[in-house]
Amino acid sequence: MHQNILLPLLVFFPMVEAVLGYAIGRKHKETRNNWACFATFLVMGGTLLLIGKHASYSLPEFCGLGLNFEGDGLRVILAVLTSSIWFITTVFSKEYLAHYHNRNRYYFFMLMTLGATLGIFLSADLYTTFIFFEMMSFTSFVLVIHQESDAVIRAAQSYLGIAIIGGLVTLMGLFMMYHMAGTLNIEALAEFMATQEDKSKFYIVGGLILFGFAAKAGLFPLHTWLPEAYPAAPTPATTLLSCILSKAGIFGILVLSCKIFLYDAGWGNFVLLLGVITMVTGAILAVFSVNLKRTLACSSMSQIGFVTIAIGMQGLLGSHNALAAGGTILHIVNHSLLKLVLFLSAGVIYMNLQKLNLNEIRGWGKDKPLLKFIFLMGVLGITGIPFWNGYISKTLIHESIVEYIELLHEAGQSTIYMQSVEWIFLFSGGLTLAYMTKIFVAIFVETNPYANSCYPSRKGDYLSKVSGIILTLCAVALPIVGIFPYLTADKIADASYHFMGAHAPEHVVQYFAWVNVKGAVVSVGIGALVYLLFIRKVLMERDHNGNLVYIDRWPKGLNLENRIYRPVLLKILPFIGAFFARIAGSLTDGVISILRMAIFNDDSGRVVPPEDRYFSAYTDEETDKIVYGEGFAKSLLMIGVGLAVAMLYILF
Repeated sequence: MHQNILLPLLVFFPMVEAVLGYAIGRKHKETRNNWACFATFLVMGGTLLLIGKHASYSLPEFCGLGLNFEGDGLRVILAVLTSSIWFITTVFSKEYLAHYHNRNRYYFFMLMTLGATLGIFLSADLYTTFIFFEMMSFTSFVLVIHQESDAVIRAAQSYLGIAIIGGLVTLMGLFMMYHMAGTLNIEALAEFMATQEDKSKFYIVGGLILFGFAAKAGLFPLHTWLPEAYPAAPTPATTLLSCILSKAGIFGILVLSCKIFLYDAGWGNFVLLLGVITMVTGAILAVFSVNLKRTLACSSMSQIGFVTIAIGMQGLLGSHNALAAGGTILHIVNHSLLKLVLFLSAGVIYMNLQKLNLNEIRGWGKDKPLLKFIFLMGVLGITGIPFWNGYISKTLIHESIVEYIELLHEAGQSTIYMQSVEWIFLFSGGLTLAYMTKIFVAIFVETNPYANSCYPSRKGDYLSKVSGIILTLCAVALPIVGIFPYLTADKIADASYHFMGAHAPEHVVQYFAWVNVKGAVVSVGIGALVYLLFIRKVLMERDHNGNLVYIDRWPKGLNLENRIYRPVLLKILPFIGAFFARIAGSLTDGVISILRMAIFNDDSGRVVPPEDRYFSAYTDEETDKIVYGEGFAKSLLMIGVGLAVAMLYILF
């Protein structure tokens, strides 16, 4: 491994380009747009230069502990994935944002977020990861709030609030980990944890660190921001949130699971449970949704659950985790490619109609064969249909579950729990087929009886040639990966095994053997039943004109944010804090009163000194009387108490 200046350049170059682009944009908007595309293209080229290399770079004493970067197999894959999708999204942004305000601000924070995200994926220690993770949260917040409507502001507040709370909890865990291990270097932590016979004593620390990463990934129960923030942001920003920024949270979970708690079954089971709940919850929310971007947002939540299940299976399988490790990285990559196609297609629809409700955009794509083909490729991929890329990664994850069930059976242990996990996995795959069929049929198959009133007139083509070519190439890549997995997917998996503590499978996976295909067939059957018997029968009804319309039947009361999080954070906790603050204030007033009577009085010869008017008193203009506020002595007393408590905490 050698020092490579390219690593910090990839992180800080987009940030410098953001400043230059902002200056350019104040005078020449089109030049600014081209500059952003050129900058992301250079970053993409830089990440491609890292392929096949293992390099590092350190900036000692920067921010105290220094910044440390590393470029190896999995990190390079994530960096290439990030820069490639960022470039494509930036090119699409030129057309999508043509009539938006504040584009200069958008491009500035978009490039800043790119640098911060690459800083996360190329980080060699959790301190560096955390710094850029927090930077990414704040810069991406501006992308989410871009349109500044009331609904958008509320969604952005939720996004930022959960990000800040998650970051503070993670920082607490990092403090504790540094105190216990003496380092935050990822490889050094792995070596330290390998010497620990009992890892369970680190579960609390690991849980604290996991909190912030899980919030960014959108894991249950910290997912509440996701279904609101994704639809609120401009579609190019939503694409980045789904394809890349959610993977920043997954990267942190991978560090915890594959380095700190490597081969730890207890930790793996905990992560698996989080993944199962997230997977099925996201899929159910997507089935009920009647908003295109919200459906895709809930789908992202569900697919992140699939990835998290794969990570959990790595811990349960121990050193035999090749299938789970391969499924993890491949579903990360596949989900990013699939949501790139699907969200940008949704962006094309919104760009033309300014609508997202399925009843309003219904039938718009019937006479648009190119967009129909592009969207269909994404649908077939994400539903896990054989010969598309999503099938490859979902098969590996499913087979890792089957492998663990067989290991339990051979050991004479109960398999009921893991068999339940397998069936929930297949059921969630069926729900994916159901809700993706729902939106595809609504947009590209059905006829809209209210088309004349729903579709605004728009001059010119519905999609520019540049955007059409890019989307078509991305869509064609999906079946290519699915048809030739040994030449594409397996190569990506091979480069990632080392980071996840896995070895290549002992035998070649027969992706298209019946034993592997039957899982996809079961999911397809479940999905068909859910679509025909539940979506068409329960989630649709006839309107006053006798036309079938989609109905949102999700209970409004089942909202964690409105029912629990906002009341607790905005009402209950402030009340409790104010209550104890009043008690503390009353106690100090009592202490001061006792001191006045016992020591500072005329009998003892010690007189209370006059209060400093600049700290404690002011003159009421109406009555011309001196009114006393908080005393200077009381303020000094409270400062002294605070310092004493802080010193005791540090010492003991």
